[in-house]
Amino acid sequence: MPVPFNGADGMPAPLRGPGGMRVERLHDASAAAGDIDAIVELEAESFTNPWSRETLVWELQNSDVTRIYLLRADGGAVLAFCICWVIFDELHINTLAVKPAARRGGLATALLREVMAESAAAGATKATLEVRASNTAALGLYTRLGFHVAATRPGYYTKPEEDALILWRERLDTSP
Repeated sequence: MPVPFNGADGMPAPLRGPGGMRVERLHDASAAAGDIDAIVELEAESFTNPWSRETLVWELQNSDVTRIYLLRADGGAVLAFCICWVIFDELHINTLAVKPAARRGGLATALLREVMAESAAAGATKATLEVRASNTAALGLYTRLGFHVAATRPGYYTKPEEDALILWRERLDTSP
C-alpha cells in the first residue's frame, strides 16, 4: 500500500519500499549531482540508447512536468529509478531501470506502484509508456500492473532497430 507524500517541510517525505528501502523524488539537479551520476550509470548498464547526463539535468531544471523517482537501499545507494512526465491527467513513463544485481526482486513493481500512486494524487488518471516488443520481462511487469498493449510504433527503437509497443493503463485510481 502506498504511503502518501507528507513531508513537514512541504517536500515529499521518502516513501518506504520493500525491506526498508525508500522511494524519493528528485527536485533539484544541483542538489542531486551524485544521484544524477547514479542514474547515468544505471542507464548505461540497462539501455543501448541511454539518456545523457545533460538531458537529465535539463529535465530537472527546465521541465515542470518531469518527475524523477529513486528507489534507494537502506544505505542510500540507488537501486532503481523511474523518469516520467505528468501532463494534465496523464502519466507518461519514459524510462525505468533496476540495477542488474537487484532485478527480479520486486523493486520495479514497488517503485512503479509508488510512482502511479503519487501521480494519481497529483491528478493523473491514466498512464502510458513505450517498451521494446522483445522485452518480455518488462511486458510481464507492466501487464501485472494493469497495462495493456494499445498499438505498435514500427522502428521506434535503434541500436538495435525494433518496434515499440505502446501500453496504456486507463485508470490509476484502482489497484490492478
